[in-house]
Amino acid sequence: MRDGHTPRRQAVALAGGLLLTLALAATASAEAGWTSKPIRLVVGGTAGGNADVLARLLAEGLHQKLGQPVVVETKPGAAGVLAVNDLIGHGRDGSTFLVIQGGIVTETPLAYKVSYQPFEDLKPLAQLSRTGLVLVANKDLPVNDVKQLAAYGKQQADGLTFASYATGMRGHTSGMVLGQQMGVQMRHVGYKGSPQGLTDLMGGHIPVMMDGVTTSLPLIQAGSIKALAVNYPTRVAALPDVPTFKELGYQGLAEAGWFGVWSHPDAPAQAQQAIREISLQFLAQPQMQQKIRDMGMEPGGSATPEALQAELRASYQHQQQVLKSIDYQSQ
Repeated sequence: MRDGHTPRRQAVALAGGLLLTLALAATASAEAGWTSKPIRLVVGGTAGGNADVLARLLAEGLHQKLGQPVVVETKPGAAGVLAVNDLIGHGRDGSTFLVIQGGIVTETPLAYKVSYQPFEDLKPLAQLSRTGLVLVANKDLPVNDVKQLAAYGKQQADGLTFASYATGMRGHTSGMVLGQQMGVQMRHVGYKGSPQGLTDLMGGHIPVMMDGVTTSLPLIQAGSIKALAVNYPTRVAALPDVPTFKELGYQGLAEAGWFGVWSHPDAPAQAQQAIREISLQFLAQPQMQQKIRDMGMEPGGSATPEALQAELRASYQHQQQVLKSIDYQSQ
């Protein structure tokens, strides 16, 4: 026999479900505290790039903790300036944050004419990962270490041509510093990104390149290019057999770049603190740290925003001095 009360029961059940959904939404909003909007993570890079991958890992952690939608939006182009402008325009309410390399403060404003003030318009909240550069060579180049490269370079009448992923950035200046210390004339060729430079390196058009570990790593592992040394304070876990420049006696080539999550300085203090704490807690998990190492990076540290700002200022001043030493003019 059909229960005549079924429609009513269904309505009551639906109403109860709706109330539960609203209650969960209210709880999530209360958890965030500062906004009921979806959280936006703007990425200063291309889809599938390092910043994008890190942002999507972070988005997972934020969603788990806050229960709110977290949207990742890539804003490639203009050396990260487009992404910075998005944060400046939308970040005051604490719903928009930025995932990008620290070079957006320490390198880009020195290499290019930008519209933002690096130490006034951006605030680092947490370091997500640390990364370095690697000196890579064409696999058929008759050298297997930096000592042999120095000897080879001195034999070349015109010195050595080297590539980097961008003019005026650390890949460029590190190669120039290396040339000065090796006593070899280094002639720079700047590319608009690593892929183009690596293609010419593999094709034999360029003998060596100073590149990010993460972009060169798959080609090194495949034997398509060879790694000679890393510009990083310690050996990199993904390349344990590759020495650091510091080990080899080259000074000033032990720099650590890093990816971080940034906020607008005027964002609510509660928002800044929550994003920082969730980022550090989520990315401290062993499985997250292993994912970062698999990308060719090292897990980020727990430095405070104030300590990160101090590090950025020191790196900015160092890069400024290096650019001045090679008579670089901002573009």
